Amino acid sequence: MIQTIDLRGQRPTTSEFLALIPRSKTDVSAATAIAEDLITAVRTQGSAALLDQAERLDRVRPPRVRVSAEEIAAAVAGLDPRVREALEEAIDRVRQASAAQVPSPTITTLGPGAEVVQRWSPVRRVGFYVPGGKAVYPSSVVMSVVPAQVAGVQAVALASPPQHDFGGSVHPTILGAAGLLGVDEIYAMGGAGAIGAFAYGVPDIGLEPVQLITGPGNVFVAAAKRLVRGQAGIDAEAGPTEILIIADSSADARLVAADLISQAEHDELASSVLVTDSVDLANRVEEQLERLVAQTAHRERVTEALRGIQSAIVLVDDLEVAADFSNAYGPEHLELQVADVDGALELIESAGAIFVGPHSPVSLGDYLAGSNHVLPTGGQARFAPGLGAYTFLRPQQVIRYSEAALRDVEQRIVTLATAEDLPAHAAAVTARFETEK
Repeated sequence: MIQTIDLRGQRPTTSEFLALIPRSKTDVSAATAIAEDLITAVRTQGSAALLDQAERLDRVRPPRVRVSAEEIAAAVAGLDPRVREALEEAIDRVRQASAAQVPSPTITTLGPGAEVVQRWSPVRRVGFYVPGGKAVYPSSVVMSVVPAQVAGVQAVALASPPQHDFGGSVHPTILGAAGLLGVDEIYAMGGAGAIGAFAYGVPDIGLEPVQLITGPGNVFVAAAKRLVRGQAGIDAEAGPTEILIIADSSADARLVAADLISQAEHDELASSVLVTDSVDLANRVEEQLERLVAQTAHRERVTEALRGIQSAIVLVDDLEVAADFSNAYGPEHLELQVADVDGALELIESAGAIFVGPHSPVSLGDYLAGSNHVLPTGGQARFAPGLGAYTFLRPQQVIRYSEAALRDVEQRIVTLATAEDLPAHAAAVTARFETEK
């Protein structure tokens, strides 16, 4: 069902861990040529290319690319009341948690009349991509749009692939979630073409370019985001989902197995990794995996993910080595199911989000924890954060000096400018204290 990697008796270095870590072999660069062709077609042919791509890749030709206001309103009205209530609760919780991510402006006074203001300026316009493959993700609409709204983004556009079962429009649950958030600019477009449309705009349907593109997708979406970076900002090149669980003998094997399966359910390339210092727990988790996989709805997908090279049970000597392994891995989702959760948490440096204790499963974070579930994958958590209000903010420093404050540092500026052989830099300062000839 799942491979075992035995690291007992070893204390690998970071570079050795990186070589040992199980990863799927997704190669974004292999999709680059196809993604580039799709983007070029959208740039040169506009909405006609988007419609052609939908017909070819999504097996349906939308009646129009932009979804009408009437469709959005109907989708909101048609939401299952229980789904609507759950979405509204998720919106409220994510809004509260995102508000804590917006820094307050600060002023640093360096002397009389000398101050530097740190302010945070939101981007004006953002494009959100919501995938439409094996599952429907209204929760991703919430996780993407709410932090942007909290940050002060003025214009939000959303794209999701057209659905054959819904006449070529966006899935109604996606539309309903977007409508609850007041999003009225929604496009039935998917894949690399949608990313290109966001980056360069599509004048014949009034789609203006965005400054930032966020949201997960398949390898072609990731390749497209790499290609348009520079024309627009991107959040990350999201890959298959990951869960890494650090557990000791105190953990409940049934819950550990259930959590490994929950992420394997996403995709055949999903990574499910258990790191433990307990052989007994490892054996019991394997037994539970056999039992629970047979009962799950998407057992074929789950089985392929668990049997893949990217999933494993890793045996280590102690929790310090487990933490070292996790920090080198940089998991999207990290669960700590150990007796001393606070002690283990102190050892963790790199993770997209950390779920502490037996009652904080990743599924909680996927929907209703209040945290964001758009997180770095493929080891990017070692250097990049997940999505938050800060994603949409640009730190800017505002410099305000009086004449006296500038005069106070004049000679030091001249000294440094001269040392760098940039006399015009010095002259730009001294000119302010010279009488015009």
